[in-house]
Amino acid sequence: MNIPTIRQIRYFIAVANLGQISRAALELNVSQSAVTTAVKQLEEIVGTPLLARHAGGVALTYEGNIFFDHSRRIMAVMEEAVRSPRRLRHDVKGTLRLAMTYTVAGYYIPTYIERFLRVFPGVDLQLTESSRAAIEDGLASGMFDLAVMLTSNIVDQEGISYETLLQSRRRLWLSANHPLLELPSISLADVAAQPYIMLTVDEASNTAQRYWNRTNYRPHTTFRTSSVEAVRSMVASGMGVTILSDMIYRPWSLDGRRVEVTSLADRIPTMDVGLAWATNVEQNTAVSAFREFMHVGEEPDVQ
Repeated sequence: MNIPTIRQIRYFIAVANLGQISRAALELNVSQSAVTTAVKQLEEIVGTPLLARHAGGVALTYEGNIFFDHSRRIMAVMEEAVRSPRRLRHDVKGTLRLAMTYTVAGYYIPTYIERFLRVFPGVDLQLTESSRAAIEDGLASGMFDLAVMLTSNIVDQEGISYETLLQSRRRLWLSANHPLLELPSISLADVAAQPYIMLTVDEASNTAQRYWNRTNYRPHTTFRTSSVEAVRSMVASGMGVTILSDMIYRPWSLDGRRVEVTSLADRIPTMDVGLAWATNVEQNTAVSAFREFMHVGEEPDVQ
């Protein structure tokens, strides 16, 4: 049985993340033919197509989405294998009160937490999910030591410092047979003419309003919801379109319908995820270890 190489997996992840072989090649600093060959070899090993080609690039097939999840875990385990021997010798102990927002808790941090606790078993990790405003207040008051949150939502918060770990592209979600997919380029003007499903959780609607306000157009919002899965199902069934981050994108709704994703001609700001803490507060060894771990363990942009 042939086993995929790390290079093949890394190239496949890049293509899946970026949606285009040409962009993946540019990111990896290799030729397009090298990326194409690696993905083709990987598909031959797995025995099924992992990517579906379309006019705008490529998208994960159902099997490709499953393999993509496994591939990210493989790369994470490889990184941890390199780091663990050195880190375990530090014998880090202490309490870390870590806050996080809804989107981070559901779509970003779980894998990191699992790995961190394996590497630092002496750390007492106390987790809290809350809103951005409550987290900022908690950091300032000393209730939380550190937060993983959407740093793109932080606006000139006095006493709060932050650093971004991931910039996730926002792209257009639409049903598999949506007529917009036939256009060579899609703009916000095109989107404004469609029914729009607005996600509200983690201030998503506020963020959307900011970049729409820079244009002469407005989304024709027909439904507002705090549920990502509701958005996914409604978009997949053709009830409307939406613009959301690649970090929360999955190609299939809960009822098995496909959600397509494509870039827009207009510039849409990224959704940035990172760490936040109270400025000028001394951090214990557990907090410092987590910050270092997140920097070493950060993964490529999945937007």
